[in-house]
Formats: sequence, C-alpha cells, structure tokens
Amino acid sequence: VTLCGLLFYRGAARFVTGDETKGFGDAKGFEGLQAAATGLIFGVPMPFVVLVVASLAVGVLLHRSVWGRHLFAIGRSEEAARYSGINTKAVLTTAYALCGLLAGIAGVLIAFYTNSISPNSHGNFYELYGIAAAVLGGCSLRGGEGSVWGILIGTALLQVLQNLVNLLGIPSSLNFAVMGAVILLGVTVDELVKRRSASRAKA
Repeated sequence: VTLCGLLFYRGAARFVTGDETKGFGDAKGFEGLQAAATGLIFGVPMPFVVLVVASLAVGVLLHRSVWGRHLFAIGRSEEAARYSGINTKAVLTTAYALCGLLAGIAGVLIAFYTNSISPNSHGNFYELYGIAAAVLGGCSLRGGEGSVWGILIGTALLQVLQNLVNLLGIPSSLNFAVMGAVILLGVTVDELVKRRSASRAKA
C-alpha cells in the first residue's frame, strides 16, 4: 500500500505539473513557510530547529508514552500484541498518519527551500535513504527495536558516508550501490546479533 501510494501521488504530481519544474516566484502569501525553510534563528537554520523539535516530540511519544510501548510491542509481534489487548489497528493507523504528517512537513520545507516543485527529482529514492539511515542507526528490520536518537545518528553517518564517497573519488553513479551495500551489511549484522542472542537464551 505504501509503495502504491508513493507511485500514485508521484505520478499524479508529474501529470499536474506537466513533468516540469514549477517555481514559486516570490512565494507571496507563504512568507511564513518560506521563513521556516530558509530563515535563521539565533544563527541556526530553521530546518534544523524543526528537526530538533520534531525529534524531541517523537522521542517522548515513542519512549515515554503508552502508545510508544504499544507500537514497539506490535513491532516485535503484532499477533501477541493483539492477544494482549492492544488495539493494533488504531496504533498502526496513528503511526502511519504521523509518518505521513512528518513526511509532508519535510516535503513543504524542501519545496520552499528550493523555491520550486520538481516531481521528477524531488524526493526520489528518499525512502531508501530512510531505510539506510534507520539501519545505520540500529533499527531492526524485523521491527520492535530502535530509537529516534539512533536514527539521527544513522542519518548523520549516512551523510558522512556520502561525503566520503565523493572525497574518495568514487563515481556518483555508484551512490546507490554503496547504499545497498550498507543496508545489506546492516541486515547481516542484525541477523547475526539475533542468532547470537537466541543461542545465548537457549544456553
């Protein structure tokens, strides 16, 4: 469903814009959003401030609330969570809605930062960047493990990795190959850790 939505809305956006980049001009009437995307507060870029505020809010929600505990429980075993009395549908629906809201905010900031909309390039493969950042940040692809702070660290590591690719003179066309290798490494490590933990539990 997620991938279907991605393809549907991206295709619709490309159709509406004629598959061309559309500029905002002076963005009259949206000065507040433009300030949020390009402004500074005490010398700090506003998008970074938005990132910090969103991270703190989501961190509290995930690690300091009943809803967060329920979400982690569903990630470990949705069936077990359902049998324990958790309303799994409501928790998952809220989680997807929250993800959509945050993705929408990020999209608006990108649009006003570049002062344009380009459906054929904006946001391309960002879903893979998200997966890679989560894996680097210690999130288990099996679900039920991870933290906001780990994802922030993973995002920073991903950016460092991309910079290293450029500094080492590796062709930019191999960026996705490097990212794929990172995800594969993360999955492999996660599997090895799981097997070792299972072996220790049996012992």
